[in-house]
Amino acid sequence: MIEQASRSLREAAGIAVMTGSGISVASGIPTFRDPEEGMWTKVEPYQMATPEAFARDPEKVWQWYRWRRRKIEHSQPNRAHHLLAEWQSRLPMIGLTTQNVDGLHAEAGSTTIRELHGSIRRFICHLCRRELLLTAQQSDADAPPHCTHCQHGLARPAVVWFGEALPEEQFQAAYQDAQSCSVYLVIGTSGVVEPAASLARLAAEHGATVIEINPEPTALTPHANLSLQTDAVTALTEIDQLLHQ
Repeated sequence: MIEQASRSLREAAGIAVMTGSGISVASGIPTFRDPEEGMWTKVEPYQMATPEAFARDPEKVWQWYRWRRRKIEHSQPNRAHHLLAEWQSRLPMIGLTTQNVDGLHAEAGSTTIRELHGSIRRFICHLCRRELLLTAQQSDADAPPHCTHCQHGLARPAVVWFGEALPEEQFQAAYQDAQSCSVYLVIGTSGVVEPAASLARLAAEHGATVIEINPEPTALTPHANLSLQTDAVTALTEIDQLLHQ
């Protein structure tokens, strides 16, 4: 299956990539649903990742995201991130869509990134929604600072919370990638978060070869032409070795 995946990528007219939290596990960032280390095994999502939670207790939500941001800032892109960045110059990659908010794809050198769920490294006002440039001291404070634009709102992470719409421009670009690619590479996502999960199905409906890389079967596995049940670093490293032959 590694050989088939490598051949499909080498012969592709256009490759689109979708990544989820599984690609960042080798960087020390656990997936959300890992039974031992997952974020949502330690805290109820709706207690931290909703506008209502922030309105109810902004300091608690701010401090939880501060903890997550500190963990991410001490992480480095792993080989899977770097290989996807390298493939941009060797393969016809048209876009990389990610559900991750860690910014590791950009740090590895990837471009044309569609950040469907925003970035934990940026901040916006919870009222006027304008982006905020915070100092290191402000971003590390125990309480969210006030917005410098409207003066009334509070800073919050620029991530998409449950109940919020995806950024329209980013989603439309990702949608176009899925429609137009000949190979759709899905890495490290459970395939249960919508509407992101619909993109792989859209690619399949438009005739793309869907290649899934994930240690366990997922909701997307029935829609994949190839399902490589291993971790991202192992699969991409083995594929890359064949691409060099």
